[in-house]
Amino acid sequence: MSVSPDTPARTSAAITGFKRTFADELTPFTVPWQGAETPDPRLLVVNESLADDLGLDIAALTSDDGVALLSGAAAPADAVPVATAYSGHQFGGYTPLLGDGRALLLGELIDRGGRRVDLQLKGSGRTPFSRGGDGFAVVGPMLREYLVSEAMHALGIPTTRSMSVVATGRDIQRTGAEPGAVLARIAASHLRVGTFEYAIRNTGLTQQLADYAISRHYPELAKASEAGDGNRYLAFFEAVLERQAALVAQWMLVGFVHGVMNTDNTTISGETIDYGPCAFLDAFDPSAVFSSIDHAGRYAYGNQPAVLKWNLARFAETLLRLMAPTPDEAIAAASDVLATYEARYEHHFATGMASKIGLTEAFSEPELVADLLTLMRDHRADWTGTFRALADELRGDQVPIISLMPREQIGPWLERWRRELARLGREPGAVAEAMDTVNPVYIPRNHQVDAALRAATDGDLEPFTRLMDPVTHPFERRTEWAHFAAPAPQAFSDSFQTFCGT
Repeated sequence: MSVSPDTPARTSAAITGFKRTFADELTPFTVPWQGAETPDPRLLVVNESLADDLGLDIAALTSDDGVALLSGAAAPADAVPVATAYSGHQFGGYTPLLGDGRALLLGELIDRGGRRVDLQLKGSGRTPFSRGGDGFAVVGPMLREYLVSEAMHALGIPTTRSMSVVATGRDIQRTGAEPGAVLARIAASHLRVGTFEYAIRNTGLTQQLADYAISRHYPELAKASEAGDGNRYLAFFEAVLERQAALVAQWMLVGFVHGVMNTDNTTISGETIDYGPCAFLDAFDPSAVFSSIDHAGRYAYGNQPAVLKWNLARFAETLLRLMAPTPDEAIAAASDVLATYEARYEHHFATGMASKIGLTEAFSEPELVADLLTLMRDHRADWTGTFRALADELRGDQVPIISLMPREQIGPWLERWRRELARLGREPGAVAEAMDTVNPVYIPRNHQVDAALRAATDGDLEPFTRLMDPVTHPFERRTEWAHFAAPAPQAFSDSFQTFCGT
């Protein structure tokens, strides 16, 4: 593309040391671009610990020059921001060109551990891929992504992370006028299944893209290939499949509903990305849907593993030419790998569920997990609260669990569970302590997030700041945080919807 931004680039030296391997090695996927000017930029929140991990000077980052950079109004002095192109299947329908309609990749940084990461802005204005949109974002959704992505990181789930949110001083028209904002996001990369879908249909650079992804995210495969150990592209597909199977199992274990599992939101690195219409379960319901645009429930909580397999099948299609000498051989090889998905997912989920109920060794009654989930579904038990209540039960406190399910219903299951623990020689107190290390007390409860974001939109950041503490320390039970563990009132849960945040 030969387009260019309408405004000349201002520069900022607040962050230096940017690399641009993706833009340099895969230029046809990028368009140099500049973010929009910001009338009155103001830093709402900054992630000082993440900045330190990246070796950034927090004083420079929070200076006027730093805020200008984080808002998109200024470009790095040593880098050229780009908007990237990708395609994607959205709710099952293919869109040939999506791309960064409101995002800019500032460049790549190397963290203190030597890991290469992207720094991307979200909401910095129109790009060539905006498709009629204004390219901006508003305070509520950007703070939502900041909060939820950092909560997911604290839960130990692979995720993009959030560096900052800057209010721009520009009102953005949505249902009414809302305050504009820009999120700065860190990711292992922004390579997606949709990037490969774009490559195969538009650039002819699928092999170069695959080699770049392997080098960046799976370097062990490149070394194996040099040693003549198998087909690197088939191994690449298998490695991505394994990471994504593990990732979606982790979502399911914490009751996370992504809400928009399009192929352009399925990363090659295996990180969770895009926190638009996401939510967490209160009452356990496999059919739970929160997104206002998911009318058919395609991305319901219980559908997520199957949808992920569908997305991986689309990924496999982009690599077929590289996997084997003939199409038939490639399809057979890819199909064989894809057929392992369910077993991989079930292994990750079953292992995680065993840990959640204190059975970290092989146990003789696998129906325990299925039967517990059936009880939780039938009684609409709180997902997060149930597992903490089970640990309390082992400590002799029966009140939490019977507040979630009637004793006459849960009692027989508890007896079976205790017999299995005894058979394994597990001491109840030690089991309870182990369970507390994998079962969070605090998640981003939908009603609390909603209230905090409404207040922030009106200019009051205090509820947001208060909520950040427990959700980024999810396993640390503290008396002063007790109310953050409470599920939403049923009336709220019954009517709650999430939105894409455009």
